[in-house]
Amino acid sequence: MPSLKALLAKPFAKFVAWKINNWASHPVETQENVFKNLIKKAKDTTFGIDHDFESITSHHDFSQQVPIRDYEDLRAYVDRVVNGESDILWPSKPLYFAKTSGTTSGAKFIPITKESMPSHIEAARNAILMYIHETGNVDFVDGKMIFLQGSPVLNEKNGVQLGRLSGIVAHYVPKYLQKNRLPSYETNCIEDWETKVDAIVEETLPENMTIISGIPSWVQMYFERLITKTGQKVGDLFKNFNLFIFGGVNYEPYRAKFESLIGRKVDSIELYPASEGFFAFQDKQNEKGMLLQLNSGIFYEFIEANQFFEETRQRLTIKDVKIGVNYVMIVSTNAGLWAYNVGDTIQFTSTKPYRVIVSGRIKHFISAFGEHVIGKEVEQSLNNAIDGTNISINEFTVAPQINPESGLPYHEWFIEFEKQPEDLEELSRKIDQSLQEQNSYYKDLITGKVLRPLKISKVKENGFQDYMKSIGKLGGQNKLPRLANDRKIADALYEQQLIN
Repeated sequence: MPSLKALLAKPFAKFVAWKINNWASHPVETQENVFKNLIKKAKDTTFGIDHDFESITSHHDFSQQVPIRDYEDLRAYVDRVVNGESDILWPSKPLYFAKTSGTTSGAKFIPITKESMPSHIEAARNAILMYIHETGNVDFVDGKMIFLQGSPVLNEKNGVQLGRLSGIVAHYVPKYLQKNRLPSYETNCIEDWETKVDAIVEETLPENMTIISGIPSWVQMYFERLITKTGQKVGDLFKNFNLFIFGGVNYEPYRAKFESLIGRKVDSIELYPASEGFFAFQDKQNEKGMLLQLNSGIFYEFIEANQFFEETRQRLTIKDVKIGVNYVMIVSTNAGLWAYNVGDTIQFTSTKPYRVIVSGRIKHFISAFGEHVIGKEVEQSLNNAIDGTNISINEFTVAPQINPESGLPYHEWFIEFEKQPEDLEELSRKIDQSLQEQNSYYKDLITGKVLRPLKISKVKENGFQDYMKSIGKLGGQNKLPRLANDRKIADALYEQQLIN
């Protein structure tokens, strides 16, 4: 007999799907309304006065008066908010600061306001409800759900609470899910990631786990600990586990590994959350891409990635974008971020409705020789090369080798294998060929004998975990960059003797 919660889930999911379809089918109008409301609400803030919001009536006005900024560029305003001033970027003070570890700015403090907080919660909820509406599957709602996340312990800074985004969101789990939710508050507060994972294993083993959620690399660590302790596949331990929810990185490089750890296929939902806003979620199981959240207090602009560093770059709105083009995503939000460069690059997979994939980071690319290889291309090349084989990958990253001891420069791929290839040279050749097919600049450099084909360096078992631990970024929301234009990670792997 289905529970009351399961019975109510379907009509509620139908209602939410109807609401989402309403704004998704009027995308330009929806974004124009968001834009007008943002400008109106913030016109009397310090930022609004400094940039003459009173005179802004169009996107053209906005693009002329509000330059694109990253965190460092916006820092003078953010620091005033952090120091306790009101009405700087957004009316009043924020509810929270989401603390993130920036790669160039040190710690960042991203404001979250009473207007922006609900969208972080509703988008995650709606992703599950859209899955229910599409599949009719409600079996999981009565089981236990685990969300691998940062500590919910918050600090205070000038009257505003401060913590990791996932820790802040942990305080907003709906009451109807509280009894289903794991780990316990005490376990969630453990700071050391390895200790925390071991505690989660102990808590979850006796439970009826139906949903597991988190960044794939850290969920993988949890799965491996379960298997080490019990000798059983995850799918055998949790027979009703049928939904994996993830975000933060592309799941495809992990998919074969996860199916091996679980012992069977499970449905998955991809999310695109960030401290700056919850941007998108997967709304269809058989459609590529995630539904861009156009009605969540976020106004989007897009700049073609290959024009981003040019003075003449064009700031496009949703009506101007095309499928398959690599764009840098710029956001203005009801948390007080204005023409803010999140740092992500995205591509549209659909414009009816608008769905996106994350293709990489504007600062995470290799262009040591003008090739401008991006994250999506290296991930796709690896997937193409191992498709149909029994090769399994745990993790990888790519760096340029500009000054080899001999021969031409090359791209060095650092791969931690779960199942080794029989012929490493053949795998290298397949990856390189796929990369050339995707990136004509890279192909020209190879055929023109400026670069030689890529080289694979094998990373020791758990080598990437050891590296992340060495820099204090093991677990939580921390992610290993897929590629970089320097050799900081590469050099550290060699220095720590993590290469086979």
